[in-house]
Amino acid sequence: MKFGKGYWKTFEQGIQREWVVTNGIGGYAGSTIIGGHTRKHHGMLIASLHPPIQRHLILSKIQENVQIQNGIYDFSTNQQPGWIQEGHHHLQRFTYEQLPEFTYQVEDLFITKTVALVYGTNTAVIGYHVMNGSKATKLTLTPLMNFRDHNERSERADLIFEVNQTESEMTLIPSKNPTVKIRIKTERGTTIESKEKFYSDMQYATEIATGMSAIDNHYIPGAFQTEFAPYEEAKFAVICTIDEYPKDNGWTLINQEKMRIQAVISKADIHDPLADILVAAADQFIVHRKSTNMKTVMAGYPWFADWGRDTMIALQGLTLTTKRYEDAKEILWTFAKYVKNGLVPNMFPDEGAEPLYNTADASMWYFHSVHQFLMHTGTEAEYEFVRREIYPTLKQIIKAYKEGTDFSIKMDEDRLIQAGSGLDQVTWMDVRVGEWVVTPRHGKPVEINALWYNALRVMSLLAQTYGEDTKDYDCLAEQVKQSFCQQFWNEEKECLYDVVSTEEQDDKVRPNQIWAVSLPFTMLPLSQEKKVVEKVCSELYATYGLRSLSPWDEEYRGVYFGQLMDRDGAYHQGTSWGFPLGALITAYCKVNEYSKQSIKMARRMLEPIEDHLRDGCVGSIAEIFDGNEPIISRGCYAQAWSVGEVLRAYVEDILVHETKYNL
Repeated sequence: MKFGKGYWKTFEQGIQREWVVTNGIGGYAGSTIIGGHTRKHHGMLIASLHPPIQRHLILSKIQENVQIQNGIYDFSTNQQPGWIQEGHHHLQRFTYEQLPEFTYQVEDLFITKTVALVYGTNTAVIGYHVMNGSKATKLTLTPLMNFRDHNERSERADLIFEVNQTESEMTLIPSKNPTVKIRIKTERGTTIESKEKFYSDMQYATEIATGMSAIDNHYIPGAFQTEFAPYEEAKFAVICTIDEYPKDNGWTLINQEKMRIQAVISKADIHDPLADILVAAADQFIVHRKSTNMKTVMAGYPWFADWGRDTMIALQGLTLTTKRYEDAKEILWTFAKYVKNGLVPNMFPDEGAEPLYNTADASMWYFHSVHQFLMHTGTEAEYEFVRREIYPTLKQIIKAYKEGTDFSIKMDEDRLIQAGSGLDQVTWMDVRVGEWVVTPRHGKPVEINALWYNALRVMSLLAQTYGEDTKDYDCLAEQVKQSFCQQFWNEEKECLYDVVSTEEQDDKVRPNQIWAVSLPFTMLPLSQEKKVVEKVCSELYATYGLRSLSPWDEEYRGVYFGQLMDRDGAYHQGTSWGFPLGALITAYCKVNEYSKQSIKMARRMLEPIEDHLRDGCVGSIAEIFDGNEPIISRGCYAQAWSVGEVLRAYVEDILVHETKYNL
């Protein structure tokens, strides 16, 4: 993916696209394609102090300044109140293959900057490839340092460091946490004193738009300076870490990270340009958790951590489609160990912290993940692993849902699952603002019961495989099917009710009904499944995802923008979500029996994702989008379940069948 000056004719245009790279332990780096920060989450090193959380901004950016004879050129792009520093005028090109690269040009000098994180460590490498022209050149690199939570901002009074400086290295110890030692060094040149000790009043455009505090400050410990002879070509790096310095030099580390990402793509063995980009994006979400010493899934960048529901929905695409079976195994095993009262954790635990279990669907998605893991692996050893490590937990979950567990989750007399009461938010539509539960969905949500039936059928298959009686599971599944078909079909709107209860049937048209068609084991007759797909396509499909509410509903809010209260009010009331698009693709192909025409239509619906990968966060898929045109991406700029579900559906529902039809 390559971008030229036409993408940043103005500062406002240039900051519309972002990028992110990650380090496999929850840390990340990211900014815009012109290098101007627009969020407090932007920086060259956001380190995870307790993987994968406690993320802190360490290195905000490096300001580049070149002197060619009497000419001074500044490559820095920043916004301050009433002023924009326009270093991007010298930016010739931005490319994003495995890593982001910025090429700057002034006179006959070219400098390409590459940003990488060293996998598994809190180490950033900023590589410089200098191709000097006909005149001697002096390059000054000024690091803007910090030490704050990535969700916060710094006042100048917060930026207190003990600084030690040698010829090519600076060490900073923040007063906020003296156990942390920040190291930054250059591989070429020397350290010099800086005229300023602070970069004050950096302003973040995205924070302004969301009504958040938008002014930040950074500390300047000094600078690095180096000179280049006429026509000299050189490669060197600046390395910043809160760990020990790596043994290899900077460009070796950059190339190692490129090769690591390429190996991830090669392992997936898909050989499709769109899929390869999504496989690389998927890699960013699979991280190591220190408290369990196992893999987990970050729900989204830049601010989400690892959540149970998101993990179970994203797991198929992130780990199974990509053939990362050992990672899937670790994730399934880890979550099984933390099931409590039949509930998979919604918010994963840290050392000394109690998990949060306020989710009715994470446990049901867990069954689906286990089933899909076995469908992809299918070996005797993996079935034995599930029997030994997972199967007892699945039994525990079924028992808890039948008899009743926390958050009013319990099987009713009609054998359907009811969930939630009061201020509970137990489905994925879980926004609560104080005492206001925006979409309570208390009663019997449609997707929870679709997942419940699917779970019972999975248990029947496993029981049969392990030589146990399947009668109870089969009988209960049939009762669930009968009740579901009787109670959920909305004859007037020719689709499914979103929630049913003893008081009412919620006839709001939402995407939750699509999982009653897309899951492996479903209950509706084909004629009704087709009607559901038609309804979702006609009212909810919105280019990059599905609207959370029909635009024909009086409560529909199609723009996710403004203050937090405004955004929360729209989050599940019209905002479009990326991850249900995968279920729609599967359901559409399924009800049309994977005909040649349906595969063509499925590709047509998914093709715009290729455009989105060059927009928003380059190379990834956002969490949400406006429901209204022009469908602007919002929320987390890179979301695990968006990437996972689109990748899964694209490979399993489209590519496989295009090969079959020679399309």
